[in-house]
Amino acid sequence: MTGGQHDDRTTIRLVRADPTGDDRDALVAFLSGEEFPFHVRRTISAGDAAAAVDSGSFRDDDHDTSWLEHSDLGRIGIVRLEDLGDPVPLFDLRIAGRFRGQGLGLPALRAVTDHVFRTMPDVTRCEGQTREDNTAMRRVFVRAGWVKEAHYREAWPVEGARPVASVGYGVLRRDWEQGTTTPVPWDDDALTRAD
Repeated sequence: MTGGQHDDRTTIRLVRADPTGDDRDALVAFLSGEEFPFHVRRTISAGDAAAAVDSGSFRDDDHDTSWLEHSDLGRIGIVRLEDLGDPVPLFDLRIAGRFRGQGLGLPALRAVTDHVFRTMPDVTRCEGQTREDNTAMRRVFVRAGWVKEAHYREAWPVEGARPVASVGYGVLRRDWEQGTTTPVPWDDDALTRAD
């Protein structure tokens, strides 16, 4: 498959949210009404969610937020694109608890990837990170053609526990366009043997 077209049986599309307008209350309710076990903050109070939304951090020059709309299930979560002023955006993907474990992560990530590369012509790559123990999301990254590029040991804070590793993945526009995966040249062992 090329150009980000996939054979998924489910269709997920991004519907741009209006965080300080019509979607404000729904966004605050989603953020404060769910538990996100693999995010830095597992739960968010309604007050903190409202403050974050009202501050503009879900839509400003560096951020944009969309609902994840499933063709049969309706609204299943959100994605917030980050660092939009940089040539390499990041994303924060949150699927509602009742929809997790149903195989929706892969089509959701593909929809995000397609959106980034179709609507941001200057972007040549996209990045995402997750905790080392979020094996479901790590599988989704790999199955979606993203490549593991970093493993930051003890870099992800965990409330009441030791930090875990943050694992970084990336996808190149050319790989997305061609339906290929370019591996990372892990050659540090060869460098040390050369001495």
